[in-house]
Amino acid sequence: MNKLNPIFSLIVKLNQTTQTLVGHTIAWGTLTLVIVTAAVVILRYGFDFGSIAFQESIMYNHALVFMLGISYTYLKDEHVRVDLFYNQYSERKKYWVDLIGSLFLTLPVTIFIFWASSDYIAASWSISEGSPEAGGLGYIYLLKTLIVIMAGLLMLQALAIISQSILALNGITAIKHENHIQGGKL
Repeated sequence: MNKLNPIFSLIVKLNQTTQTLVGHTIAWGTLTLVIVTAAVVILRYGFDFGSIAFQESIMYNHALVFMLGISYTYLKDEHVRVDLFYNQYSERKKYWVDLIGSLFLTLPVTIFIFWASSDYIAASWSISEGSPEAGGLGYIYLLKTLIVIMAGLLMLQALAIISQSILALNGITAIKHENHIQGGKL
């Protein structure tokens, strides 16, 4: 276990740095989403002007915010969890739930998403897929690439939670996510 501690700690630190950078960047995406949406509405109803590309930019921005914000939400422990019992558990039990859930639910699902979407994304890249609408935005293949990026970030987050849980269950100080003890032993 001692040989794995630096690896687990590195995964946790790499994940926190990556997810925080992505999360804070994406937070600004929500502001641009509101501004662009308001501009589309004002231009359409106030000035009788519409643009397919402008409207599609809302879809692109929306996809960026949600696809890249998923793992940051998981890092902050703000994800949806049916926790009828979780809040009543001891810290040790919470680490067991996190370990088992990440190992047997989150990680396999992200691996499946990565695997299942690879042909779909490759086909889109092979034809440089663009908008089916005249005057729409191109680069739909880049938008579809968000699927594997989301899966990769979520996989990194699952590995970090697995690492944190293993370290915590062995009484080793590590960076914990907000719902748990910050750096203390159990």
